[in-house]
Amino acid sequence: MQKLNDKWMRIVGVPLLALAGQWMMYGYTNMPYPDDWRIPFFFTLGTIIVWELNRWGIILSRRHYPELAQTRQRVLYQLMWFFIFSSIIRITQTFFYHIIGLWPSEDYLLFKPYFFNTLVSVVGTIQVAAYYEGVYLYQRWKVSFTEAQELKKVNLQSQLDSLKTQINPHFLFNNLNSLSSLITSDAEQAERFLDELSSVYRYLLQQNNRDLCPLIDEISFINAYFHLLKTRYGDGIFMENTVEGTYMRYLIPPLTLQILFENAIKHNVISVNRPLTIRLYTQDNNLYVENNLQKKKLAVPSNQIGLQNIMMKYKLLDHSSVIVHHDDEKFLVRVPLISPALEIVAAG
Repeated sequence: MQKLNDKWMRIVGVPLLALAGQWMMYGYTNMPYPDDWRIPFFFTLGTIIVWELNRWGIILSRRHYPELAQTRQRVLYQLMWFFIFSSIIRITQTFFYHIIGLWPSEDYLLFKPYFFNTLVSVVGTIQVAAYYEGVYLYQRWKVSFTEAQELKKVNLQSQLDSLKTQINPHFLFNNLNSLSSLITSDAEQAERFLDELSSVYRYLLQQNNRDLCPLIDEISFINAYFHLLKTRYGDGIFMENTVEGTYMRYLIPPLTLQILFENAIKHNVISVNRPLTIRLYTQDNNLYVENNLQKKKLAVPSNQIGLQNIMMKYKLLDHSSVIVHHDDEKFLVRVPLISPALEIVAAG
């Protein structure tokens, strides 16, 4: 939450507005502006108290409703706060005026001075607060715009990295070699392999402008992608998918699963004697991707761009963090699943 940078407003602006407001109030009540110094003094003092208290209302409203999508709730919170506390302070102050004889009336319940004293305070507060809110909205919009641009860059980089992986000569050679072998030995399997390869590329090309996609789309893609891996590695690789159906409509950044699968394949031994098993499962609104750890003897150079991209996406989406855990036996990544309802609220 941005701090209120209003030092000079509090020192100079509020007292000047108080004096101007008091002059206007006397004009509305058809009373001559008083010569008694106590009236402007106490009115200015009351205005400072009102503003300091209402300033806390602004701060609290931003703590409770900080986002652009929560502007309506934040403004309503402030208006209710201003009306309640400004009224209490000004009514008390006006009664004090009567007590010490600053109002030319003996009627303690005279409506007009109470009403206008409170009205000037509430209206003055709203005008100043409207400026504060305008500055706050601009700052939040600027932050949101910057984050959206950063997210777009991260998505483009992620898509570029994925495309590089998919069209690099090794990937094409391995898959075309597998396809060639299947054509001569099993035409039906060759046809399915070609369908899955097409599905992989089709999905990659569809992710250009998406920040999030349903988990069911990612699962369908990773099934096609794993079919290619299975054809290549055979009994050297397995996938266990126990993702609950209730989470299929939840959202996830596209190509997340492919990055995590590539990471597991890149750094682990894959053989019939030492098969690599990748598990997918869900728990407490999170997707877990886990594989048994069997590091290659010759470590593969890694800059961890894939994992960093996933983490950056969630950071820019202002969502829960991605958690990475590993020990001697397993490597585990916890990816938060985003409720479809939250996306609708954010979009609105």
